[in-house]
Amino acid sequence: MTAALRRLWRSVGFRLAFYYGLLVAITMLAALAIVYMQTVGVLQQRMVRQVTASMQQLMVRYDARGADGVAGEISNALSDGRNSDNEIYLLTDREGNKLAGNLDQMPSQAPDAGDGVHRRVVRSGQTVIAYLVMRTLPDGGMLVVGHDLRDQESIESLVASASAAAGIVAVLLLIGGTFVFRQELERSVGAVRRTAVRIAAGELQERVEPSGEEDEFALLEHDINAMLDRIQSLMDGVRHVSNTIAHNLRTPLTRVLVRLRAVEAGLDAGDSQRDAVSTAIRELEELAVVFEKLLQIAEVEAGARRQQFAPVALHVIADDVAELYEAVAEVRGIALLREPADMAVALGDRDLLAGAAANLLDNALKYAGTGATVRIGTHTVDGRAQFFVQDDGPGIPRTEHERIGVRFHRLDRSVPGHGLGLASVLAVVALHGGRLDFADAKPGLRACIDLPMAD
Repeated sequence: MTAALRRLWRSVGFRLAFYYGLLVAITMLAALAIVYMQTVGVLQQRMVRQVTASMQQLMVRYDARGADGVAGEISNALSDGRNSDNEIYLLTDREGNKLAGNLDQMPSQAPDAGDGVHRRVVRSGQTVIAYLVMRTLPDGGMLVVGHDLRDQESIESLVASASAAAGIVAVLLLIGGTFVFRQELERSVGAVRRTAVRIAAGELQERVEPSGEEDEFALLEHDINAMLDRIQSLMDGVRHVSNTIAHNLRTPLTRVLVRLRAVEAGLDAGDSQRDAVSTAIRELEELAVVFEKLLQIAEVEAGARRQQFAPVALHVIADDVAELYEAVAEVRGIALLREPADMAVALGDRDLLAGAAANLLDNALKYAGTGATVRIGTHTVDGRAQFFVQDDGPGIPRTEHERIGVRFHRLDRSVPGHGLGLASVLAVVALHGGRLDFADAKPGLRACIDLPMAD
């Protein structure tokens, strides 16, 4: 569950939707809190004013007519039918005897004169919570004026329940809006992302399907398609030039080679021209190999062999390649080890992957040096099939790792080669939707082909 949440949080659409929804929810909750506080505050202030006004009115009556006048006023207030259910009065003499009012007894812990407090009192035989103001009269008696808080508590509870319900609705809207917003953003961005993945896999003819809307994403889709059209046009031009050169030169080269071999066959072994002809033949043969490799790379990059993909056992390819190069390693004084030999099955073209594996091993044997150890291994890591070649030779400077695979780039010109081997490996790996990683083996170099596993 935690991993799924982490993957979900990595989505920009989800994060934007969550932040927006959270902001809306906080705004709604803040508004509800303000409404609640204002409503409760208004009720509280109204009640305090009523109690204070009643207390002041009774004190004026006391000054004018004494305790009897206050008792009569309290009786009239309780019998007039206005707020009689909420009004609380109590008048006692100096001995604490009740003279008037609807409280059964004097509240405990009487406050200083003029302070309003909340107390639990007994009113007409019922225990209630009330807001009270108490005054000590000049004759030693006590006057209590208050307000029953049951109706106010009911209103506060109703407002709180409504606020809680609105808060729950806000949270549900936050959750629902987050996923709806994410789905909508994924619908708009997903088409671009899926097209980019297919293009990265070599399907350069792919384009973003227009959504039919007239929004910012539609403009982005149009601009991306225009960019892809331009890129494909440039790539097609480059491929056409290189392929045309390779095709047009291969036939004349073949004719020249045939004629030179005929000339070589007609010369005597001691003839001085025979060495020159032999050298020319070797140079032309290497040039023909370069043209052949360029055509192979162009074919792979065009994705022409993708339709032949099937489950391929990389561990079997590793066994075959190790057996094929065992004699070469022995001649060069290199220990060739096949480890680890775990099963690893990828989806791809067996011939292309075998050629890529042979290229990596051939490079390791070329550059590792005499007395080195070269390991060729296969295993599965996190649902990915991996084939790697590792040596303990001099390795490659880290600054050169980015240039590995550039066509015709060679670190050591003294070693035979054309600088196209790793370029072809990169093209094959890209065709299979994988990656070619290089790492410092300390000492030596580790080259790893990482491919999606076959189902």
